Amino acid sequence: MSVKRLVPQISILVVLSLIAMSSVPGQRPDDDQRFRVEVEAVNVLVTVIEKKTGEFYKNLNQEDFRIFEEGVEQEITHFSRQTNLPLTIALCIDTSSSVKLKLKFEKEAALDFLCTVMLPQDKALLAEFDTGVTLLHDFTSNPNDLVREIKRLKAGGGTSLYDAIYLISEQKMLYETGRRTLVILSDGSDLTSTHTYESALRMAQRAEAAIYALSTTRFGADIDHAGDNALKQLTENTGGRVFFPYSTSQLSKAFREIQEELRSQYNLAYVPTNKRADGRFRKIRVKVDRGGIDVRHRKGYYAPLAGQETD
Repeated sequence: MSVKRLVPQISILVVLSLIAMSSVPGQRPDDDQRFRVEVEAVNVLVTVIEKKTGEFYKNLNQEDFRIFEEGVEQEITHFSRQTNLPLTIALCIDTSSSVKLKLKFEKEAALDFLCTVMLPQDKALLAEFDTGVTLLHDFTSNPNDLVREIKRLKAGGGTSLYDAIYLISEQKMLYETGRRTLVILSDGSDLTSTHTYESALRMAQRAEAAIYALSTTRFGADIDHAGDNALKQLTENTGGRVFFPYSTSQLSKAFREIQEELRSQYNLAYVPTNKRADGRFRKIRVKVDRGGIDVRHRKGYYAPLAGQETD
């Protein structure tokens, strides 16, 4: 099977396709209308966990939640418990030289993930990143398609973690439906990306993709604290979570927690009272009427910018 390097030009074709679709005879092109459909309602997936036990709250009601944008309370217009929503997963594996001694662990982790998390209604793709970013298999609902590619992985080259997040978010996740999730297996070290941490995070936020990461640093002699911190910040800002397994049993536990979390979330939606199309980042905060809990969700979103659909 041929593989495909992800490059920025692909996104241009997507935009051109959208423009062409808006020019069908009998339909009036309406950029503002098309843009409002995409961004008017802000969707926020929320995870609520009891601090002492680590158990997920699964039976909360809309009245238990309050949501704020830039400190201003918003009206919740939609509420649902997201237990059966199909998952749209991008599995991104670090195959750089820095993880050469940990590649066996990464392969085992990826295979374990597919067996633990994927259900028949879900779909996943597989990408590897070293100096570049390569799509090994596009979205499929058959995990065996990805298993074959995982077993062929080899390590070598630089590390372009931020490029992987940016390009997968922009070219594969931005226009997908379902619960969009990036699962990253890496030590978090980035040496060769052309995109910055900030631009990668911004694109993941635009794609409304939650990042879950499994750090490989505990499977080596030295812990990369800078890489761990990067993974921690990426996951927290997108509503995901980072894990630091140091054994196969810890790995299995991490996947069980990811699987349960993705099936135990709440979806809140609201129409922002701030209608300005200024392109600014707007902070979101969700409060839950319970004590002794942790509430996780993405930290905000980028407002539309007048006359533009992309950064």
